[in-house]
Amino acid sequence: MLLQDIHLTFGGTPLLEGASLSVSERERLCLVGRNGSGKSTLLKIAAGSIQPDQGRRFVQPGATMRYLPQEPDLSAFDTVLAYASSGLPPGEDPYAARLILEGLGMTGDEDPRHLSGGEIRRAALAWALSPDPDILLLDEPTNHLDLPTIEWLEDTIAGARAAIVLISHDRRFLERLSRKTLWLDRGVTRMLERNFAGFETWRDEFLEQEEQDRHKMDRKIAREQDWIVHGVSGRRKRNQGRLRALQNLRQERREQRQTAGTVSMQTVATTMSGKQVIEAKEIFKSYEDRPIVRNFSTRIIRGDRVGIIGANGAGKTTLLKMLTGGLAPDSGTVKIGAAVELVSLDQQRSSLDPAISLSAALTGGNSDNVVIDGKPRHVISYMRDFLFTPEQAKTPVGALSGGERGRLMLARALSRPSNLLVLDEPTNDLDLETLDLLQEMLTDYSGTVLLVSHDRDFLDRVVTSVIVSEGSGRWGEYAGGYSDMVAQQGPGIATARTEKSEKSSGGRPRGPSSKVSGGLSLKDRDLLTKLPGKIATLQKTIETLQTDLADPALYRRDRPKFDSLSASLATKTRELENAEEQWLMLEMKREAAEG
Repeated sequence: MLLQDIHLTFGGTPLLEGASLSVSERERLCLVGRNGSGKSTLLKIAAGSIQPDQGRRFVQPGATMRYLPQEPDLSAFDTVLAYASSGLPPGEDPYAARLILEGLGMTGDEDPRHLSGGEIRRAALAWALSPDPDILLLDEPTNHLDLPTIEWLEDTIAGARAAIVLISHDRRFLERLSRKTLWLDRGVTRMLERNFAGFETWRDEFLEQEEQDRHKMDRKIAREQDWIVHGVSGRRKRNQGRLRALQNLRQERREQRQTAGTVSMQTVATTMSGKQVIEAKEIFKSYEDRPIVRNFSTRIIRGDRVGIIGANGAGKTTLLKMLTGGLAPDSGTVKIGAAVELVSLDQQRSSLDPAISLSAALTGGNSDNVVIDGKPRHVISYMRDFLFTPEQAKTPVGALSGGERGRLMLARALSRPSNLLVLDEPTNDLDLETLDLLQEMLTDYSGTVLLVSHDRDFLDRVVTSVIVSEGSGRWGEYAGGYSDMVAQQGPGIATARTEKSEKSSGGRPRGPSSKVSGGLSLKDRDLLTKLPGKIATLQKTIETLQTDLADPALYRRDRPKFDSLSASLATKTRELENAEEQWLMLEMKREAAEG
């Protein structure tokens, strides 16, 4: 598939100005860029659902293509299986669609009218994956998915024969699946012939060089302007050629599209809470005789940043509401500490009225000001902190993109004073740069954070401990982030959904694998024997790479080699971390079996 010199303008503003996209057989390409840069639009042009103003689109004759949109529409189908099977060629058995649905934890008999956001996403994935297409175009496939499903999807895509173009904000997902990175920035695309792991360093170097070139152009314009005003020959007789060159230079400078600003996030200070923020003792909650939280106790101290993770349906939101006083437990007690001021952000964005304007959503509709830290601030100024333009002030909330709605919810939440932030899936639809800033803000936040998220990288960067669903209403607590939990416990977050699936399928397990059992299989024993040698080899390779990169002249002498060695070091370091975590998990499993 090939897109060449794609131009598209919406409402007088150019969105794409010569963008290109090329995908060869079995290619793995991730498409990255800021929210609003046109990534989804470019993918729709590739899928043929939008026609560009200018440019060429070519798809190899006979090639099959499937496009996964951000908001699939299932309204025309009676069951999920009927929808998923509609993607199959005529006359083909729907078994392939049912098999994918089972892998995603669904039966196919569900009514599309009663699906959650995550279930709609899984149904759409079954529709896209079941025909085994030649080209897969995936727009935010991990949105609203739980961690077991994300990991199952990673494995499935990694083994697929299709060429893939992928948009996602999940760093770990991109790093594992991509081989090349296409950056859409200010209407044009730039290709990095490496996977996403090397993208952010490359992007920052590019932008730094671009800023240096801009400064050089500004200095040249200043010199030419000085000559026009003060040059001797310029006073006697204008050098028209040089004057035209200056005018062209000014025009080029005016037409340069600079990078969009960055989101400015800061919390509003309030009084400090007491040292103990939340204490839960033996809390229990069940629905229709199904335990959601079984005799769970925890103590959350001021400054803790706690991640809550588990499969969809495990009860994460229920636990969160009980811990924050929004839902009473059936038994047990929850005590909220002194002087706690809570601000929350819900994953469904349900508090946003789609009919009101963006500015009214921030101000309450009563004035043109947002009160920040007790002081009024004009709504347009505050909007700019979250990358909204003045022209968007009267835009209905319902017309905003998913990323824009996410930024609006953050803007509303952060305008209120708090010392306890409760964030339910805050990373959905946010671009990578905004995620970085949210991470920094949460890390610097002096209060306490409760965070529900399926983003493994974000959890590792932000939280100090995690509360994890272990099935049948049991919840465990572990120090550190997601990777630390896996190293201590093994991948057990799929348990709740697997148990539910087994009940609905007569005991036959479906979907992502459940928690590892206590004993070691022959495969595990073999792996435990081989891992120390693999770890030693990786350590030696990393030492060699570090020695080569320590040469101060290498960067100037051979930039491609420096880049290649840097990418190899990052890859080998991740491989070493994974191998060490795998060895630790197996060793703990062995000790438990022998003890």
